[in-house]
Amino acid sequence: MKIADFEIGKDKIFIIAELSANHNGSLEIAAKTIEAAARAGADAVKLQTYRADTITLNSDDENFIIKGGSLWDGLTYYQLYDKAYTPWQWHKTLKEVAEKSGLILFSSPFDKEAVDFLEELNMPAYKIASFEINDLPLIEYTAKKNKPVIISTGVADFNEIQDAVNVCRKAGNNDIILLKCTSSYPAPVEEANLLMIKKLSEDFNCITGLSDHTLSNVTAAASAALGAKVIEKHFILDKSINSPDAAFSLDEKEFKSLVDDIRIVEKSLGSIDYTLSPLVEKNRHFMRSLYVIKDMKKGEEFTAENIGSFRPNLGISPKYYNEILGRKAVKDIKANTPLKKELID
Repeated sequence: MKIADFEIGKDKIFIIAELSANHNGSLEIAAKTIEAAARAGADAVKLQTYRADTITLNSDDENFIIKGGSLWDGLTYYQLYDKAYTPWQWHKTLKEVAEKSGLILFSSPFDKEAVDFLEELNMPAYKIASFEINDLPLIEYTAKKNKPVIISTGVADFNEIQDAVNVCRKAGNNDIILLKCTSSYPAPVEEANLLMIKKLSEDFNCITGLSDHTLSNVTAAASAALGAKVIEKHFILDKSINSPDAAFSLDEKEFKSLVDDIRIVEKSLGSIDYTLSPLVEKNRHFMRSLYVIKDMKKGEEFTAENIGSFRPNLGISPKYYNEILGRKAVKDIKANTPLKKELID
């Protein structure tokens, strides 16, 4: 599966910098954030495409006030999304900035109109946000555009994930990526549940990854060792920006550190192969082998008193020790001589 010219799951992990609301209402900040994400080593940057009135209702009724211990308690849903909104007229400019910076840009649409708008910009992929995973008509409409569909599973149970995957496949789209996600902002590391990355892949036969909201880089780096092929993390230009997502976003230095850690993990994974590399083969010199430890005469028997196992590895393997005991020397042998087959009768 390809997103733009990036082959997902082939050589390296696809690392996404999530812009979200971290532009704080400024196109200049948004553009500079994308440029910083490129410097930090991201492969892609992701936007969110909606209008506040297409994602919630403009009401100050009790039901529409956020509460429960989140970062946004006290705001109405409309106030939050109106503040976090990325103006649609910015998208074309931001896509150009991303491409100039060597990044792939795509977005999360939150309604069919947003999908149509993003299609006009020739977006290479779409992301379904965790809280939209039950909006099957939106997923179906998005999947029919025949672009890769990345789905966050943050609040979904097994059946809801299955429904979303089935809708994509029924629409003729098998380019599906499922992201393990903990929809808490920030998310406790104890609830990251990274073992689900492999389980999601097995259960739904999809490429899988992680959308990470924890405050630790360790979580995302560890996911690379557990099979994640896509990793997404919120990115901010400067943590002093008063953004709704600032508290769980990484700045350039932190994101670069994360990218570096992920790339190290990738290299360390290697391949499943018992063949020794030249570097390791060279160091077999430090293994043990059998040595004659006392001067011996021709015809003398090898015993526990005159042979033993020592470094370096210049003689017969110690695994033959018991077989050699009781056999005889074919000639005189000086102490400290590596014991080799030609010395044994």
